[in-house]
Amino acid sequence: MAVGSKDLTPEQLRGLEAGALADALAAAKRELFNLRFQSATGQLESHGRLRAVRKDIARIYTEMNERKLGIGREPEAQAEESTTEETTKEKVG
Repeated sequence: MAVGSKDLTPEQLRGLEAGALADALAAAKRELFNLRFQSATGQLESHGRLRAVRKDIARIYTEMNERKLGIGREPEAQAEESTTEETTKEKVG
């Protein structure tokens, strides 16, 4: 997944595990640091990239907070597990 590109959509973020989200956040923060450093030294060629990476970081934080608060959609794997658990509880109970 490329940071700061159209590859990082909310739908793709919803499908990631918590660890993968944390890894994506760390990669985005590293890239933002490098871009700011390039900007300060006058080596940055694409200033729009700064904005794109900041927006990606915001998308990742938004997904993390939605999961923490229990709002939004669950990741695909977790949604399937919860429906399986509910079905088994109904059969037992």
